[in-house]
Amino acid sequence: MKIAVLAGDGIGPEIMVEALKVLDALRLPEVTLWQGDVGGIGYHRHGHPLPPETLEMTKAADAVLFGAVGDPTCDTLERHLRPEQAILGLRQALGLFANLRPAQMFAGLEDLSALRPEISRTIDLLIVRELNGDVYFGEKAIRTLDDGRRQGFDFMSYAEDEVRRIAHVAFRAAQGRQKKLTSVDKANVLETSQLWRDVVIEVAKDYPDVQLSHMYVDNAAMQLVRDPGQFDVVVTGNLFGDILSDQASMCVGSIGLLASASLGETQTQFGTKGLYEPIHGSAPDIAGQGKANPMAMILSAAMMLRHSFGREAEAVRIETAVAKALADGIKGADLGGTAGTSQVGDAVVARL
Repeated sequence: MKIAVLAGDGIGPEIMVEALKVLDALRLPEVTLWQGDVGGIGYHRHGHPLPPETLEMTKAADAVLFGAVGDPTCDTLERHLRPEQAILGLRQALGLFANLRPAQMFAGLEDLSALRPEISRTIDLLIVRELNGDVYFGEKAIRTLDDGRRQGFDFMSYAEDEVRRIAHVAFRAAQGRQKKLTSVDKANVLETSQLWRDVVIEVAKDYPDVQLSHMYVDNAAMQLVRDPGQFDVVVTGNLFGDILSDQASMCVGSIGLLASASLGETQTQFGTKGLYEPIHGSAPDIAGQGKANPMAMILSAAMMLRHSFGREAEAVRIETAVAKALADGIKGADLGGTAGTSQVGDAVVARL
């Protein structure tokens, strides 16, 4: 089992240590860890946020465990040299088009949500976000008009095959859950969204056991705080998915609890090749202080075991240990507790 470990910037190295500590405690056979530089540290050491040697390492690995990127010292660099370009480059190079972001309320944390406890405790959903299209990858520029005014533009587009493949991922995910899929778009004003909706309806014919509904993105944002329990699986494009998944994280109390998987179509001898990362950023303001909550990183390792290595039992063990630690009051500062980064990791290991 070859795992490329890319800790990255800020709190990335600290939380990665705890995730690897948990993996080590499982005593998995024949695990090879390859360490690589990425993000700001990649730029400072190699002159690029995604050095060629790191990229080649990820291509040879069965899965990528990714910490976080973001370095304030790189904010003035040209855009293609900024740390955040590393993750975009990896998604493209590895063909990672499907981002899975589960959001579930852990028992005992209901009061930490911005929502009322009776509402927050109903949250158990999965957001499936398309990763390789939309305005993030379309043509973009700032230009000067004939009258001297500056104008910025970003080109939003999806081809039908891009929509079809993410729709299949979402429908299959729904089949493994409550068989309900909500497709989120803005088809009332965007032609890109109209195509999205048309293709999702076509794909639905292959999954008669899944109940499909459609929702405009503005309504979806409202419904996530009004009645999040109505959602099972949500599928949407890159831009809308970026926003809604972060909103869902705060509905469950902290961005430090949410893991994610980015999957493609490449199959290894174990499962689907993917990249796994917490959805939070590098948090440079608390880096090196032992304050970061590593639970999202640890839960990302659990998703890696499930999707890339077919080790469901071990994935469930990790998730159960995290839930038990939280129920026992092991909480970092983001959850109003006092446990440090290593203390949280030790607590999860103890409950394995």
